Amino acid sequence: MAGVKDYVNTSVSDNREKVEYHIRELLKLIGENVEREGLLDTPARVTRMYEEIFSGYSVDPREVLGVTFDEQHEELVIVKDIVYYSQCEHHMAPFFGKVHIGYVPSGQIVGLSKLARLVDAITRRLQVQERITTEIADILEEVLKPQGVIVVVEGEHLCMCARGVRKPGSKTVTTAARGVFKTDAAGRQEFMSLLKQ
Repeated sequence: MAGVKDYVNTSVSDNREKVEYHIRELLKLIGENVEREGLLDTPARVTRMYEEIFSGYSVDPREVLGVTFDEQHEELVIVKDIVYYSQCEHHMAPFFGKVHIGYVPSGQIVGLSKLARLVDAITRRLQVQERITTEIADILEEVLKPQGVIVVVEGEHLCMCARGVRKPGSKTVTTAARGVFKTDAAGRQEFMSLLKQ
């Protein structure tokens, strides 16, 4: 499986000159005049944008969770509406939406902002929504060893809205459940109902 298991600790910054060169060449190949005023700085601007939107390649998502804390809270913890932006690996077109995470601790909790950082580390790379969902759940299960984890990801994909079938406004929803959420329908229902509040 591609994704976080392919973590290579590299970044666009490490290859800035090469990226700018290839952006300039791509502009030529699509028929643009790279010497016109509006495009003179485009390769550098695109490279700076790539440094940001592909910053997940230089981060180990497990490490962004940082320190966990001993806490005997054993009830549901939810962080919802974590906004993300990613790039489809099939067309390199943007997709974006919200991630909702719930977990039932088993003696270890994590700082709430670290869940948002985990989402960024995973989504800021070429991705598919299904893998994002699975990776978030798997990493939380691996690091926190909770009683259960549930992740819901909503996404709007420009490769579907702005090209191809051209269906703007269509949303994709993916889920991943681990531990008690996989076996306990009432627990899943509680999580889903709390997302609507």
